[in-house]
Amino acid sequence: MNASPLALRVFKGFRAVALIPLALAATVSIAQTNTIVMASTTSTEQSGLFSSLLPAFKQASGIDIKVVALGTGQAIDMGRRGDADVLFVHDQVAEEKVVAEGFAIKRFPVMYNDFVLVGPAADPAKTKGKDIVEALKKLSASNASFVSRGDKSGTHAAELRYWKTAGVDNPQFAGYKACGCGMGPALNIGSSSNAYVLTDRGTWLSFKNRGELVVLVEGDTRLFNQYGVMVVNPAKHPQVKAAEAQKFVDWVISPAGQAVVASYKIGGEQLFFPNATR
Repeated sequence: MNASPLALRVFKGFRAVALIPLALAATVSIAQTNTIVMASTTSTEQSGLFSSLLPAFKQASGIDIKVVALGTGQAIDMGRRGDADVLFVHDQVAEEKVVAEGFAIKRFPVMYNDFVLVGPAADPAKTKGKDIVEALKKLSASNASFVSRGDKSGTHAAELRYWKTAGVDNPQFAGYKACGCGMGPALNIGSSSNAYVLTDRGTWLSFKNRGELVVLVEGDTRLFNQYGVMVVNPAKHPQVKAAEAQKFVDWVISPAGQAVVASYKIGGEQLFFPNATR
């Protein structure tokens, strides 16, 4: 017996309604596939670099990137847990370790800038010059106010290396304060308290609330600050979107990505210098 025209319309209506969740699920799936999570540093995010880099990558690939900005140590721990697809950080020793442990596939250098010691223009500890180790010795001896990030970031790791070279394994002088915070907040504390701060140059150039702080120590070769990028290993965490993450790695170390890194400037001054190698 043939169905009536009305029954056919009702059936088609039910079928269309039944297909809506499937269509929505497909749309959500596509959106999720085209978004990856990057664990990176507060210095790359707060410097403003990603405001130029990520839209350029989206245009080239159609892939969105959600950035979680943390200290490098915390960012790498995200990779170890499988909570990120790609890492963009700046502590080469820790980066090589996470690759050796099998939690990341391969590390690629991307770009560099440098660290600088900023402090009050009057420079009561007399640190001004090119030697970061001598400057830290003077800070410790004078009990000057110093704000450390104290957050296991790449900047914090570098700071601790410099203190150790200066003969201070565990800085505990009266003026030393660890904020456990990102680069921007550490600079804000330094600005409000007229304290010395070790910062990456990129964040410093983008920092507006300088108060009386100026650059006092720069140019020491030990202040070199290298950034690396790596895909989290899907063999450890199958949910990692390794193919999409690899597209970002391949793009950011390509001439196109490196050109975007080089073109990012504030006040005409370049913040990061591309040096990718395959």
